[in-house]
Amino acid sequence: MRQFTWPDGKKFAFTIVDDTDRATLENVSPVYAFLQDLGFRTTKTVWPSRGGDAPINGGATCEDRDYADWLLNLQAAGFEIAYHLNTYHTSNRQQIIAGLERFKSLFGHYPSLAANHVGCRDGIYWGDARFDGMTRTFYNLANGFHTRDISRGHVVGDELFWGDICRDRIKYVRGFVFNDIDSRRHCTFMPYHDPSRPYVNNWFASSDGGDLQRFQSCIAEHKQERLENDGGVCIMYTHFAFGFCDHKGHISQPFARLMERLSKRAGWFAPASTILDHIQAQQGGTHLLSRQEKSRLAAIWLTEKISERVFRAA
Repeated sequence: MRQFTWPDGKKFAFTIVDDTDRATLENVSPVYAFLQDLGFRTTKTVWPSRGGDAPINGGATCEDRDYADWLLNLQAAGFEIAYHLNTYHTSNRQQIIAGLERFKSLFGHYPSLAANHVGCRDGIYWGDARFDGMTRTFYNLANGFHTRDISRGHVVGDELFWGDICRDRIKYVRGFVFNDIDSRRHCTFMPYHDPSRPYVNNWFASSDGGDLQRFQSCIAEHKQERLENDGGVCIMYTHFAFGFCDHKGHISQPFARLMERLSKRAGWFAPASTILDHIQAQQGGTHLLSRQEKSRLAAIWLTEKISERVFRAA
């Protein structure tokens, strides 16, 4: 694996991409205050628009005034605000365009980074659209065809198509999520471009911290030590609304202890897009994914999920 140098003599890089599912001001703001005090600057996804239909894992949106004000303060403190699709259910092209303009109006620019939201049919190359050939068949068989053809955001002519907008406005999209703390262990060439999926400029891999227990397992102290010794990078995928603090705003103590330990290591704790920009500059641009590399990534991801019998959005 190619070794990178990190700013200010740091030995490794660590960040978090927090999906906004179920997030409210009450259940995630204490987590961000804690991270800020420790010196972490991470990435929080948002929904620009308040939906009108039943939510898939709902939560606050940028149309909630107090929540939006808090997001602006978070941005001013150095956190990245990213995109988790337009809202908590499927949106059509016109709604997506309006939501991205709302995002730009609020935060001063279009999102640099996006992550698909589970179950939304306007996803970009999601569900089984991530796979080709027999890998796609195996995936559909393994998950009971539950996400077959669910993703339509990249399908030209569909009412949900917004691939051209994604290509023109968004730099990075989260792809495969793996179990290892070092997000580059299986994807040494990220960020990468898949020529067969032209509407995403750059894909990146991340590490699986989808809920509190997975997060804590992924950053166990011996794994932190390995990440530092290897000079690696962790882009942690998670949902801070999934139990990281209780209804009184008290942070999970095992989580707090692990993050405090991590904060004392020689890590570069910057937002995801900043870290990906740095990696991209050092590797001389975006890597073009080969068929062999694509097949290997998909096979590793599928093997991990089958072994766990877990088919979440990861």
